[in-house]
Amino acid sequence: MWRPRAAICTTLLTLSFASPLAAAPYHVPRTPWGAPNLQGAWSNFSLTRLERAPGVPAKIGRRDDLATIERTIYDHILPDDELGNKDSEWWPASHLARVDGEVRTSWVTSTADGRIPYTPEGLAHRNAARARAFSDFDGPESRNTSERCLLPGFSAASPPMQNSPTSPGYMIVQTKDAVVIVSESNSQVRIVRLGAQHDLPGGRAWNGDSIGHWEKDTLVVDTVGFRPEESFRAPIFYIGPDAHVVERFTRTGKDEIRYAFRVEDAANYREPWSGDMVFRSLESPIYESACHEGNSSLAGILSGARYVEAHPAKALTAASDRAGAP
Repeated sequence: MWRPRAAICTTLLTLSFASPLAAAPYHVPRTPWGAPNLQGAWSNFSLTRLERAPGVPAKIGRRDDLATIERTIYDHILPDDELGNKDSEWWPASHLARVDGEVRTSWVTSTADGRIPYTPEGLAHRNAARARAFSDFDGPESRNTSERCLLPGFSAASPPMQNSPTSPGYMIVQTKDAVVIVSESNSQVRIVRLGAQHDLPGGRAWNGDSIGHWEKDTLVVDTVGFRPEESFRAPIFYIGPDAHVVERFTRTGKDEIRYAFRVEDAANYREPWSGDMVFRSLESPIYESACHEGNSSLAGILSGARYVEAHPAKALTAASDRAGAP
């Protein structure tokens, strides 16, 4: 009889030691009408970018020099300017994000190299769009949507949403019929219609047409019908107007939302790709970021192009001087 009693004692001891260490499950707060509550001010600001920078490992161990790795990423994002300066108001100093306690070197998790699996055609589209940023100055219509203040840069609002280095805040507001996501960058408003069907007037919409539903505690958002003008999500990636994006928002803690996404676009990618990131709560509200007010950069870009056309010899001399040519 001693064996069963010993087994019982062992089980009781195991439970007594394990119980205090077991984390209590997180109970997602609810709105007055019973939906999971995602409302509040949030931010996804970090040095981590959509794709992994060259020379950066997929996983960072305890013995790795994190500061050196972060400097490698920052150098890739922002090379030294002509005067050797590094700091920029558009790329403030930051650190790599941590997801589930691990340092994340890219948001893309579905590929081994942490990069978007472009088809040759998709890569050509991306490269052409980047080249136009330095060569096509015919008029405002030829510039990308962020320069024209039509949409935020860095795909801060359009799905899949990315982390802008400036104005990286968001405000989420819910009703029974919709979830509204306001991006601090450009004060862009995106409305996710709950329990609806895709119904696009004319077939296309800025930020695409987003409909959503709840799967237990997760908001699942399905988006199609992007406008061709927002195909180049300057300056980071290219997505076709016929892409299909599915996002998942899950409240995983008092101060945390886990955001996951999956992108399908057979015309530009070899396979669907996916990733995730974390939004942290903000104690302060987000602020208006009105791109149109006092925005003289577009006029300056086009005026400079007209000057180069009228004075090609002077422009060539100035470029040679900047490059250090004799």
